[in-house]
Amino acid sequence: MTDQKDLEYTYTLFDNIFRHSYGEMADFSGAVYNGDFSMSLEQAQRQKHEFIAESLNIKEGSRVLDMGCGWGPFLKFIEERGAKGIGVTLSTGQAEACIKNGLDVHFMDCRTISPATFGKFDAIVSLGAFEHHCSKEEWKAGKQDTIYNNFFRVVSDLLHEEKRFYLQTMTFGKNMIDADEIDINAEKGSDAHICALVEGIFPGSWLPSGREQIIENVKPFFKLISISNGRLDYIETLKQWGKKWREFSFKKYLFYCTLIPKYLTNKNFRKRLDLSGIDPHRLCFEREIIDHLRIVFEKVS
Repeated sequence: MTDQKDLEYTYTLFDNIFRHSYGEMADFSGAVYNGDFSMSLEQAQRQKHEFIAESLNIKEGSRVLDMGCGWGPFLKFIEERGAKGIGVTLSTGQAEACIKNGLDVHFMDCRTISPATFGKFDAIVSLGAFEHHCSKEEWKAGKQDTIYNNFFRVVSDLLHEEKRFYLQTMTFGKNMIDADEIDINAEKGSDAHICALVEGIFPGSWLPSGREQIIENVKPFFKLISISNGRLDYIETLKQWGKKWREFSFKKYLFYCTLIPKYLTNKNFRKRLDLSGIDPHRLCFEREIIDHLRIVFEKVS
């Protein structure tokens, strides 16, 4: 799994920037437009939350676990529906922000949760966290399937019988290049270069090979209810994030200034914080190097 310092880099270092750009409890995962790109980002994110809640039969009184809850947008949404949500995250910045905003969020590894921790749940969601469960080194060592299988066992143990689990995750797409070709020094804008930039943004993470790998590893515990590819929706989400990221905010740009000394003195930080103007994730989605799956599972007896 991605180690703690890499998760802190990705999700805690930019905590202030994120909240000043997108809102105190905005969603940092792909929205659901379903082809209607006239929607605002906020409308599309709410549509995603409604889709998840309906797919998992979340209603008043439901107990819901959010594995990798981010800044708590889904927890806030289901709270408005009368459900009881508990979230976990491995980002100290996210945990502190959620707690400050009155959410029941815990700083812990979701893979270590057992029924003794919080009890059992009527629904479980994971939006984006699955992408960090396997590191590149673990993939090379042939451990990826075991890691996924163990995770799905944990989720199954935490759910009541015949209850549902929603998984939203990036996977590698049909045009993914060979791992050995990934190179930060490759021609700017090439597949090898943009894949290296993505690695820099999410260090220590290696994606599933595709839907088949996920479905195969989930089989002992869940049956498939629905699956869709949100690649085009994620492209639009990234476009809207980019606009909000560039909008002026005094507090946000003041924080940018505090990063200048680190940028000038830390070579590794400069590699990770690419300022070339390239959006590597968007290019990876457009070139079908990366896909984005939205999957609903139901626990089997």
